[in-house]
Amino acid sequence: MSATALLDNNHYEQACDQAIAMCDGNLRSTIKALIMANEYLEAELEELQAAIAAGCIPETSRSKMRSNSAA
Repeated sequence: MSATALLDNNHYEQACDQAIAMCDGNLRSTIKALIMANEYLEAELEELQAAIAAGCIPETSRSKMRSNSAA
């Protein structure tokens, strides 16, 4: 296994440990929280995709465009 793969695996191990600790060691609560977070991110992605399809530029992109043109 390469060093990069080991570092990536270690990152995921630490993230798992942190998520479990945040749920006081309750694995069911940890899984539930991760599912809820994933659903939230999926809904956010769908909103952004719909806005882009409608020709809207998300506010964060507008801010970046303004700051880049002012520079």
